[in-house]
Amino acid sequence: MSIKDSTSSLGPAGRERDAARALGPRRSPAPRSGSTRIPVAPFASLARVYAIFVKELIQLRRDRITFATMIFIPLVQLMLFGYAINTDPKHLPTAVLIQDDSVFTRSFMAALRTSEYFDVRTVAQGESDLDHLILSGAVQFGVQIPANFGRDLIRGEKPSILVVADATDPVATGTAIGALQGLSNSVFARDLVGPAASLAPKAPPYEIRVHRRYNPTGATRLNIVPGLMGTILTLTMLIFTALSVTREIERGTMESLLSMPIRPVEIMLGKIAPYVMVGAMQMTLILVAAHLLFDVPIVGDLGLLVGLTMLFIVANLSVGYTFSTIATNQLQAMQMSFFFFLPNILLSGFMFPFRGMPAWAQYFGEMLPLTHYLRIVRGVMLKGAGFEDLQTDVFAMATFTVAAMGVAVARFRQTLD
Repeated sequence: MSIKDSTSSLGPAGRERDAARALGPRRSPAPRSGSTRIPVAPFASLARVYAIFVKELIQLRRDRITFATMIFIPLVQLMLFGYAINTDPKHLPTAVLIQDDSVFTRSFMAALRTSEYFDVRTVAQGESDLDHLILSGAVQFGVQIPANFGRDLIRGEKPSILVVADATDPVATGTAIGALQGLSNSVFARDLVGPAASLAPKAPPYEIRVHRRYNPTGATRLNIVPGLMGTILTLTMLIFTALSVTREIERGTMESLLSMPIRPVEIMLGKIAPYVMVGAMQMTLILVAAHLLFDVPIVGDLGLLVGLTMLFIVANLSVGYTFSTIATNQLQAMQMSFFFFLPNILLSGFMFPFRGMPAWAQYFGEMLPLTHYLRIVRGVMLKGAGFEDLQTDVFAMATFTVAAMGVAVARFRQTLD
């Protein structure tokens, strides 16, 4: 048998091997021009790092909202915690009911006015007037000097001065009450002379009786839990609606929405309505948990509380909707929501006493809806306040709601254009 015959007997597989040997060693195909990879040095290059650094700076400069948030949030926190936050409030608004005109009454009032904790702003005409001032939140303290106070003091009968404190915020009243009780040791030092000098070295010749209304034990849960309803609703309502329009734009469904025969106001109301229902569910859960788990009473009208809470929910939804028309993506909407939420929680009186802040911070806090809602929810739940007692805060919150809705509609029309 010849070599040729033996090779051919191997069949097709043998013939393929012979052809491959004849062509020589197999070479890998040349890389395509589009898939050519530039070799990278095994060590880091400062030039490449600098190129990526410049690229990130350009992107950050284009995203102005994110850049502003990164700069201003730490600055706002520094200013608020450094200047606005004060856990030892002073110059608290005080009303007095004077039923005695003796020299001792005048001395006590002079000492009260010079105290750094009390700011006498109102002279009540009677006990009912004093109670209304406390109930409406117009004053933090009410001081009642009884009739025949000077005569009873000279006789050594140790008369009592009644101090009524709005204890819904125990932090704001605790230090001031201690200062008032310490004032009694020296207030009559110049008056107890001559025949009355025997009363000076002893215990104070009168007694201060403090009535901590609405929270006699100073339980912090009675102050915190009602306020939590406002903070939770603010955060959730802002985020829900802040993402509504930006989500439509990112998903590409805004064009379909715009092609429908519908007005901007109708689109806004249709988007807000479901979240109003969600807010109502949150309010119900919080009220039930506050009553059953934390034993927080609801002294006032529950219907009034529900109605004003719905107004507060609409106010926050309008703000969130405005943010959704300004932001270009969902991240920016979230950033603007937290930028609005931060001063709400710090300047509303939820975490720190509102009256302990400086005047400029109080003016700024009065423009926030959470400030007025906290007064409403604490007034209804703890004090039993009615609409006439809360009308100032109701009017302020209603004005904010109308303004926020107007801005939201105007911004949404610009977005459509």
